[in-house]
Amino acid sequence: MNKKRGVKKWRIVVFFAIVAALAGLIATNVMDHADDIKLGLDLQGGFEVLYEVNTIEENQEIDRELLTDTVSAINARIDVLGVSEPNVRIEGDDRIRVQLAGVTDQQAARELLSTEARLSFRDVNDNVMLDGSDLVEGGARQSFHQDTNRPIVTVTVRDANLFGEVTREIMNMPDNRMAIWLDYDEEDSFDEEMMKEDSKIISAPTVSEVLRTTDIMITGDFTIEEAQDLAGILNAGALPVELEEIYSNSVGASLGERAMDLAITAGFIGIALIFAYMLLYYRFMGIIAVITLSVYIYFVLVVFNWMNAVLTLPGIAALILGVGMAVDANIITYERIKDELRSGKSTMSAFKAGSRRSLSTILDANITTILAAGVLFYFGNSAVQGFAIMLITSILVSFITAVFGARLLLGLWVNSRILNKKPKLFGVKESEISEL
Repeated sequence: MNKKRGVKKWRIVVFFAIVAALAGLIATNVMDHADDIKLGLDLQGGFEVLYEVNTIEENQEIDRELLTDTVSAINARIDVLGVSEPNVRIEGDDRIRVQLAGVTDQQAARELLSTEARLSFRDVNDNVMLDGSDLVEGGARQSFHQDTNRPIVTVTVRDANLFGEVTREIMNMPDNRMAIWLDYDEEDSFDEEMMKEDSKIISAPTVSEVLRTTDIMITGDFTIEEAQDLAGILNAGALPVELEEIYSNSVGASLGERAMDLAITAGFIGIALIFAYMLLYYRFMGIIAVITLSVYIYFVLVVFNWMNAVLTLPGIAALILGVGMAVDANIITYERIKDELRSGKSTMSAFKAGSRRSLSTILDANITTILAAGVLFYFGNSAVQGFAIMLITSILVSFITAVFGARLLLGLWVNSRILNKKPKLFGVKESEISEL
């Protein structure tokens, strides 16, 4: 009697067609998705700073609206730096975290972010003559002095007559200099500030005539980049609060690249060991696991890229951990199937019973992990949140691939009847099977 009688070969054909389609999909665009994923500053280098928000007015209260306005002002300043994909978010009740990946001049970035950008025009006695409310919004621009060709910044006032009266008043003073301040504080003074190397007075020109004009030239020892930054920050507007830096971290580009290379190498080694274990211990079912885990890794990258999320070192660790979680679902199912085979059931009955009995255990394990990851995301900082997002994504994707995908592919073989009475292919010895 032919043992192969009744074999449904079309199921095997469907299996290989599915595997071939998935292999072609992965081979053609996996690198595109991997290259499109945004890297955190710990992988590509950059600058991170955590600010505590303090009020600058007596009756001002720090609420969600004020923090949101501050984030908007910071984002406008980041545009001046030309940083792509910045990460600025509110943390807690009075803190804002800024992450700028790929920034090279971190000191310039720090100064640009933290300065309040309150421009004021004062006499040498520190009396305010003009302030930001007298200027046209967005009217600052970088240009060059006609005589010296040095970089300057030009701002536009709303009323030429008002500026004329201001210049007339200063011109008649014994010390006829106009001090142009950036972030003047009540305890500051003209004489002391002029002696400082890093002065808040960005220019102090002598006023020798009445100037009825809407354009004010701010001259100083600027480079072109410094003049552009000053114009940009003035156009971005003053911060509604004072930012106090309480934590900062910087990662060099080369250090970030090395960290990523080491993490990827460790990931490949870890995943290869998992694949080897599954093949050696679970035989044919291990082959199914390797296929579904490969598909799982691909879909995790696709979903993570689709979410526009940022990949960090903890994120890579979560991806590798997710592979372990996904293979754990396979192991639970396969062990249940092996137990059913040892009890003397047929291959098809063992497959159905093992799949059914393992589902509740897999659900319980993954739900508790998602809950823990959710707590980490809610209470954690940026690195911990990146880990939590990748872990949650990994668990959800594993239900599609490592659970249902594995059952679909293995079910095609089992239901084809080609594996009937072949327990060795499932890692079960003949001597371990109980007689019914």
